[in-house]
Amino acid sequence: MARVGLYPGTFDPMTNGHLDIIGRAVKLVDKLVIGVAINRDKGPMFSLEERVEMIIRETTPLRALAEIEVRPFESLTIQFARTVGASMVVRGLRAVADFEYEFQMTAMNQQLDRDIETVFLMADPRHQAVASRLVKEIARLNGDIGLFVPAGVAERLMEKVRGG
Repeated sequence: MARVGLYPGTFDPMTNGHLDIIGRAVKLVDKLVIGVAINRDKGPMFSLEERVEMIIRETTPLRALAEIEVRPFESLTIQFARTVGASMVVRGLRAVADFEYEFQMTAMNQQLDRDIETVFLMADPRHQAVASRLVKEIARLNGDIGLFVPAGVAERLMEKVRGG
């Protein structure tokens, strides 16, 4: 039986931190579903289609390690995990603040479905400060985002902030 993992997020935009977690998660599963959250409350800069397309493009080199599927979702993460047959939800942790939030989410998810485990991967130290929100702010202020996002994402993000 194939081990399926779910890595959910908004990915607005995808960062090198996200890519690092994906690269490590594919070593733990036979199939990784990257769930792109439809979160209208966050008001994403990139459309759902753009976010999915960027993730597909940036994860292409990792497809030799495990099957990768990118799917949008608009439900509880645990419900989506059931839908895709995931036995684990993969989450990245950058700092203590992430842990507190994720700890609460994990406790709630365990109440909803005890058969789905949450697996935490610590962020690589080079990516601990990277957050999509901060990357967008740096881009808006015409800063160099090359250390924080893949080159293709940086190009798309700079086009967005310049009104292209």
